[in-house]
Amino acid sequence: MTSSSSPSQDTKRFAHAYPEGLRADALMEEDVAWSHEIDGERDGDQFDRTERAALRRVVGLSTELEDVTEVEYRQLRLERVVLVGVWTTGTAQDADNSLAELAALAETAGAVVLDGVIQRRDKPDAATYIGSGKAAELRDVVLETGADTVICDGELSPGQLIQLEDVVKVKVIDRTALILDIFAQHAKSREGKAQVALAQMQYMLPRLRGWGQSLSRQMGGGRGGLATRGPGETKIETDRRRIREKMAKMRREIADMKTGREVKRQERRRNKVPSVAIAGYTNAGKSSLLNRLTGAGVLVENALFATLDPTVRRAETPSGRVYTLADTVGFVRHLPHHLVEAFRSTMEEVGDSDLILHVVDGSHPVPEEQLAAVREVIRDVGATDVPEIVVINKADAADPLTLQRLMRMEKRSIAVSARTGRGITELLALIDNELPRPSVEVEALVPYTHGKLVARAHTEGEVISEEHTAEGTLLKVRVHEELASDLAPYTPAPAL
Repeated sequence: MTSSSSPSQDTKRFAHAYPEGLRADALMEEDVAWSHEIDGERDGDQFDRTERAALRRVVGLSTELEDVTEVEYRQLRLERVVLVGVWTTGTAQDADNSLAELAALAETAGAVVLDGVIQRRDKPDAATYIGSGKAAELRDVVLETGADTVICDGELSPGQLIQLEDVVKVKVIDRTALILDIFAQHAKSREGKAQVALAQMQYMLPRLRGWGQSLSRQMGGGRGGLATRGPGETKIETDRRRIREKMAKMRREIADMKTGREVKRQERRRNKVPSVAIAGYTNAGKSSLLNRLTGAGVLVENALFATLDPTVRRAETPSGRVYTLADTVGFVRHLPHHLVEAFRSTMEEVGDSDLILHVVDGSHPVPEEQLAAVREVIRDVGATDVPEIVVINKADAADPLTLQRLMRMEKRSIAVSARTGRGITELLALIDNELPRPSVEVEALVPYTHGKLVARAHTEGEVISEEHTAEGTLLKVRVHEELASDLAPYTPAPAL
């Protein structure tokens, strides 16, 4: 941090060479190394950050002067940005960490961070977010750095956006719009794209702007008449009505897609398959952990919100019990409520699970803040009653004192490294112990002609002992009530 050139002492200025250490705090090194024993058996292709952002030569396109190179659209519009934060509560380090996370979000979206400023205020200014005097200073910073965009570390009202743009003379966006842009880039499935589009329209609706012909009124809606009667609606009112109609249509489509997801969940419930949901802060290593536990081919890269679409995979405990493991969308501080609402159907995987693996980045300087941010969203989706295991990931890169502090604070916690495999065996054993167990213990002699019952006992229950005799398979199992009633006719008679 360097002091601002301004005479006032309540504004702090980041150096032009934005400190790498601060960015590393928010965007920690992900376990992206490829190894045959881990990655060789995955069920999907792997793509890294380099390939996603690579330049691609278009064969056969040329001009008289030079070849034409096609660049990924996101790179064509790389924006040079200045970050602005308002420090209202907490320490100066908290404010720095928040702006560093905003820098990591901006870089994930494809922008180049040139500078950042933090202002100390009791509350954001109602007109320009940072006050008229500081807005004028921000204009000087924009001119000095040659930036074309200002990103504010908070959600701005429509009036604040307009008035701040009038002063700095470049585009102004807020944290919510930035996160929505990242989601729009990374959504791949039909449901994910629909959820992002709905959240974008919810955000856009109160922020529509018009000028010139956009403010003129259309003809009225009276019956007949030479010029019709009534003032009619303005163009901006028409746009708002159309957006509301699109939002209603999008909600119906998401509800239809939710039905398919619910059918799959009901099928798992019918088969009494326990479910485990992986939740946690973005870039904490959730997808890496899923790949390590199940061999799933989920994209892993050092970027915020790299994977948005939930992935469900089948897994087994060390004792042979079958369960499902679901990777969910990552969370972040001040996650826009539009996104929480739009992704509610996806986040229901957390609420409907039997166990939550709450993944936290152990190498982050303040992991407690990550825990608090994720639990706030878990409360929003109504999953506070689901048992939780805190999985402290990246233990190989974490400070031992931080690991000790976290494990002392969180009683049901375990330190692992999805990259090296450290602690994975202990985590699997802990999952086995924490998953709900069948409630009825049964001993049955199942004839060999009823092998399906034996198979169900293995998949739906917990086999304590199994012995093959001349009459059939002697089972001692712990099962749910429905299967217990099916096994009841084969219960051996008590010895006299």
